[in-house]
Amino acid sequence: MGLLDSEPGSVLNVVSTALNDTVEFYRWTWSIADKRVENWPLMQSPWPTLSISTLYLLFVWLGPKWMKDREPFQMRLVLIIYNFGMVLLNLFIFRELFMGSYNAGYSYICQSVDYSNNVNEVRIAAALWWYFVSKGVEYLDTVFFILRKKNNQVSFLHVYHHCTMFTLWWIGIKWVAGGQAFFGAQMNSFIHVIMYSYYGLTAFGPWIQKYLWWKRYLTMLQLVQFHVTIGHTALSLYTDCPFPKWMHWALIAYAISFIFLFLNFYVRTYKEPRKSKTGKTAMNGISANGVSKSEKQLVIENGKNQKNGKAKGE
Repeated sequence: MGLLDSEPGSVLNVVSTALNDTVEFYRWTWSIADKRVENWPLMQSPWPTLSISTLYLLFVWLGPKWMKDREPFQMRLVLIIYNFGMVLLNLFIFRELFMGSYNAGYSYICQSVDYSNNVNEVRIAAALWWYFVSKGVEYLDTVFFILRKKNNQVSFLHVYHHCTMFTLWWIGIKWVAGGQAFFGAQMNSFIHVIMYSYYGLTAFGPWIQKYLWWKRYLTMLQLVQFHVTIGHTALSLYTDCPFPKWMHWALIAYAISFIFLFLNFYVRTYKEPRKSKTGKTAMNGISANGVSKSEKQLVIENGKNQKNGKAKGE
């Protein structure tokens, strides 16, 4: 006898039981959350993080419409400050994770989460929180593209990468601000030091392009990162490391999705003949947050005329 054929009372009992079980599961998950971070900014509830991510997606949708009949903003100085600011932030995160894990005697093979208030453990948790925050700051990458009318650079890979990293890392900080979580964040922050250095240099203009021949190797470095992540996580599963198994499997699936997306980007950018005349593409499915040669064709520096008029901010 199916659920639809049951007595109304039976259906209500099933629904009531399901709701009660859901509420109990929700309470249980909060009971095992990391007490050290519960009063840190953004960590009391998921709603602020979800709201920021929702506003980000709305801007991705509405921003190009708002900019449609407007001139692109000229943001050279802003981009230089922003990109090198991100270099410093990621360097700080890398240093804190490296020194904290070293002083705590962390293992790169298997490391469970220590929820104590040990100074090194709290240092690692704080560094991971800053890593989470940095992913929210990176939403500005997209904002700058849209304000500069570089809408072709706001690809699926770009939006998927930015939105999921910030949103999912809230879960990581809430429940596992330490242990195995340090490895991926440490590796990624180091790579972002190199990436944002590249972006910052491109912001100086076309004259420096001849020194940035190593652009494609940044994409290769990202691909290496995802393969290392899968290998490291698989090793943790093989050794039965005391870390949430579902997070291990989710991380493997997440890394695989990035491998496919980045490989697709790499092939289209470096293996296939370029068919676009809109200028350079760059790292991570987006052009570097700098100023490309194509921009120089449209915008002549120091407030001079361009093909489509003047850019805002000149």
